[in-house]
Amino acid sequence: MHPELQVRKRMLLMTVILGALFLLVVGRLWQLTVLDADELTRRGVSQWTKEGIVTARRGTITDRNNNVLALSATSYMVCADPRLVKDEDLFLDTLEDVLPLSRESAKKKLSDKTKGSVILKRQVTRETVDAIRKLKKEADPKAGLAAITFDEDARRWYPYGQMLSQVLGLTNVDSLGQSGLETQYESVLAGQEGSYLRQVDARNRVLAGSESWYVPAQQGNTLKLTIDSTIQQIADKAMRECLEVNQAASVTCLVSDVRTGGILAMCMKPDYDPNEPPRDDVAQLTELMRITAISDVYEPGSTFKILTAAAALDSGVTNPEDQFYCSAKVKVDGDTIRCWGAAHGAETMAEGLMNSCNPVFVELALRMGTDTFYRYLSAFGLGKRTGIDLPGESAGILIGSRYVKNVDLARIGFGQSVAVTPVQLMMAANAAINGGKLMKPYLVSEIQSTAGDVLQRFNPTVVSTPIRPETSETLRGLLENVVAEGGGKNAKIAGYRIGGKTGTAQVYKEGRIVSDVHIGSFYGFAPANDPLVSILVIVNEAHVPVDYGGTTAAPFARQVLEDTLQYLQIKPYADENIPNVVVPDITGLTISLARRTLAEVGLELLDDGAGQNVLDQLPPAGGTLPPGGHVMAYTAASNDVTPETLILMPDFSGMSDLDCARIARMRGLTLQLEGTGLCIRQTPAAGEYVPPGTAVTITLGYADQ
Repeated sequence: MHPELQVRKRMLLMTVILGALFLLVVGRLWQLTVLDADELTRRGVSQWTKEGIVTARRGTITDRNNNVLALSATSYMVCADPRLVKDEDLFLDTLEDVLPLSRESAKKKLSDKTKGSVILKRQVTRETVDAIRKLKKEADPKAGLAAITFDEDARRWYPYGQMLSQVLGLTNVDSLGQSGLETQYESVLAGQEGSYLRQVDARNRVLAGSESWYVPAQQGNTLKLTIDSTIQQIADKAMRECLEVNQAASVTCLVSDVRTGGILAMCMKPDYDPNEPPRDDVAQLTELMRITAISDVYEPGSTFKILTAAAALDSGVTNPEDQFYCSAKVKVDGDTIRCWGAAHGAETMAEGLMNSCNPVFVELALRMGTDTFYRYLSAFGLGKRTGIDLPGESAGILIGSRYVKNVDLARIGFGQSVAVTPVQLMMAANAAINGGKLMKPYLVSEIQSTAGDVLQRFNPTVVSTPIRPETSETLRGLLENVVAEGGGKNAKIAGYRIGGKTGTAQVYKEGRIVSDVHIGSFYGFAPANDPLVSILVIVNEAHVPVDYGGTTAAPFARQVLEDTLQYLQIKPYADENIPNVVVPDITGLTISLARRTLAEVGLELLDDGAGQNVLDQLPPAGGTLPPGGHVMAYTAASNDVTPETLILMPDFSGMSDLDCARIARMRGLTLQLEGTGLCIRQTPAAGEYVPPGTAVTITLGYADQ
């Protein structure tokens, strides 16, 4: 081939090759600068910048006296740069002694080398952060702990622990409300997140003199509640005792301002500590978080007679002197409805309320008829939600008026065939004694800014006026007699005028009535002539021989009410300072002798009907009750002793008088208490085998005695 032609071919080939390479370069440049520009820019920025979220501090929740119930405390996020971690297993092995992690999740995060920072754990305490910093200095550099950095975080803190846990609610790790007020007022409490952007080097260190951007977070607003933390603590203490002494499935206590509907205390037990919730057991946590005072319905029993009496008096179908006769049972539509005890015989309407006589209230309901009675029940808020500012409220259950038969109406009259929530019953009963105004219950009184300015104020709301003021005044007097002379005697408080009503209701399980357990309750208010506060105590499934509301609920309602009245500085009425009666020791006595012994000091006896000899008593000897109070006597049907029936004597050391009485009763022992305080000596000694009914002498005192 001609040399010149070869040169031309080579030049052409080179031109084609260079052209192709040029086109490839241009194409690659097009891809990098146009097609992949956004992704490459993002990756580049992520390598030389670090961005993050500035968590907003959640708003504070306070009681009505500005005591903090919930706040956001400073905590930390532990982060790491995956690019600086060469050996994930060694890294995690070194770190896990001071920071427990989900190994699988952490390893997955650390394996993503495209990221400059990943979060290993949130809401870490300052103590743990300090321990990690110390470990970083001491650990082998090969472990890669230099990759760890810290960012500020926030965690929810509840200074009072378990107190008011269901009402306050709970937040998750992202500070989002999960229950209670935390979720009801999420938009108020949450605040607004901030953000930051910093320029960093390859080791994730901030570049000196570089620009940075910071948008501060805005803290959430403050909720000021109607709750009084002191009254709540009073209720909490009493309900812990009530739950234990009655061996109950659950207990509830509500305290309210009768005039406004503001909730002063709401206690439900069992409960949990929101600072350390059992998150590993979802079913248990879900159950414990339920606000049973507004979500669970129950047949109220005799406390409902307050509403029937109010409606009957207001409608004019009866008056306090109206005459009735109780033969212990009454027939309605062929069904026999029995009174709770023996026949009361001839009695007035006032006495029927004092005796809690079922036939009287059957008659009152039938006299009013469906239209009239249901008009009052609707005005009292039955069958509809109260509108309280909490999630999960139930409307209760009220049979539709068109479907009500006479026998249904009769049973509703004394608190059966109707279901209410505790807060629903309390508001209705409050309306019956506060002058006739049904108030909307509420927990939040104000929403405040972080500077303390009031952004929104919630005022008392009258929902309806079911009865006239004069009817309410009459009913207050009748309910005061119930406590002074009737079944509510265990709620009497020396020097104060107390009104109230006990109740014992049926328990339904799987659609059937359970015969061996009940729901005992007591509704009370004070002062009876001008009510300021009311209380409702409900004891669910008490496992004691006699579980009437007068014995399971009333004494603890009295305890809360007495302490609350003193705390609120409501003075006893003038020239009246009746001292409480010291309970004598009746253990070892026959029932008849025990009854006479108690009568001599102005107390009354209730017994379990199991035998003739008193083996134990509640309150224990040395305790106090108001005049006319009830002492529960526990008896045994047989004193036969065989080697197989001998009882191992428990160790009572360090126990209170109530705990001693409870343990002794469970073991079938009688008890004699000496002194006050905690058990420092006992006879017989712990560990001995003794026959049932053996008398145990407990000396109460303190360690330095």
